[in-house]
Amino acid sequence: MNSPVKIGLLGFGTVGSGVWQVIANNADEIAIKTGCPVQISKVLVRNKSKYETADIDVELTTDIQDILNDPDIQIVVEVIGGKEPALTYMLAALGNGKHVVTANKDVVAEFGKELFDTAAKNNVDFMFEGSVGGGIPIIRPLKQCLAANRISEVMGIVNGTTNYMLSKMAKEHIDFATVLAQAQAQGYAEADPTADVGGWDAARKIAILASIAFGTRINLDDVYVEGITNISLEDIEYAKEFGYAIKLLAIAKEYQQNDGLAVNVRVHPAMLPCHHPLTAVQDVFNAIYVKGDAVGETMFYGRGAGKLPTASAVVGDIIDIARNIQHHAASRILCTCFAHKPVFPMEKTESPYYMRLLVADQPGVLAAIASAFGAQQVSLHTVVQKRKVNQFAELVLITYRVSEVNMQLAINILRSMSIVAEICSVIRVEEDIK
Repeated sequence: MNSPVKIGLLGFGTVGSGVWQVIANNADEIAIKTGCPVQISKVLVRNKSKYETADIDVELTTDIQDILNDPDIQIVVEVIGGKEPALTYMLAALGNGKHVVTANKDVVAEFGKELFDTAAKNNVDFMFEGSVGGGIPIIRPLKQCLAANRISEVMGIVNGTTNYMLSKMAKEHIDFATVLAQAQAQGYAEADPTADVGGWDAARKIAILASIAFGTRINLDDVYVEGITNISLEDIEYAKEFGYAIKLLAIAKEYQQNDGLAVNVRVHPAMLPCHHPLTAVQDVFNAIYVKGDAVGETMFYGRGAGKLPTASAVVGDIIDIARNIQHHAASRILCTCFAHKPVFPMEKTESPYYMRLLVADQPGVLAAIASAFGAQQVSLHTVVQKRKVNQFAELVLITYRVSEVNMQLAINILRSMSIVAEICSVIRVEEDIK
């Protein structure tokens, strides 16, 4: 057994204490798998007095320099969260020749290139399995296990809060406001839920996955983002009637253009056919569906967040780096963004659409609406009138595949028509309707 690999842990909150717990509980097995003991040497905290009664036998410090300047610490694990001071600490650690592990999706999504460049310059590892999907293995499979494939699509449910909310709305027939309050009461949603329900948490994660899957740098600004705040119970009920489930999907696809390949990355609610494997993903669980030319269709499923699932991913990275240290093999796999593919414009994407609208309850209305759609080359697959809402008729329709730009032009025309009282919802359908 070789000398211990020592770790400096930045943060001792939910994930940090989970990392401590996993290493402590599985120390003997980790040592056997790694070829050496793995030990947390120092922990950076904001307030040492908070942990005076905690049962942890380790040196606590409030000064990052105690970790950065310790020659015995080889791996720095950042689980503080947020952009700063996490980014500054990680760059400093890499610059000091220390390997870095993080679960910080915010920093990886926006500053990944800077971190990778610094790691490569100093011949150290930078790993971030816990940044997407919690305990679900997805970063390493995309970089290594599926490296032989040309990936054409990555699509996933990568935010547990919104999946919990949409699942509960469908199961218990409760509205958005009620289910959001329940999610907040149970700790699944923050007091300010914008990052989750607005789609931004999922956007950061799919930017990371798309960059790896397609070998090109995808920035957060490249991701089209639409949240679930406009999804109503009525839409969920109609979706079920038509054979769909509504999910907040993070989608990355590669498209062929005249001058080469381009990548489209987006987050938005979508109707998935009930036979799709992602529709079975319920509550706070996450899943990532990947399509490759050699492997075909695969799906990675599990708990996308939480103390121990995320700690599992973080410690997995620690073990990988510790092995590299034993074999003097650092920097084997760093940045995999070797290409420079343009972003495929959102307005050129195509899909069927679901729409629910309130219209005047009078003869000729349906013909006028069909004509407005037809003028923008939008063909209607299904049109249903189920009920009256006040003095208006409610129309629910699903189109055939149409470009985003043509659909938006049709929506603008409908909004200008006096017979249309309200366009209640517009949701993309992730299926090729024929």
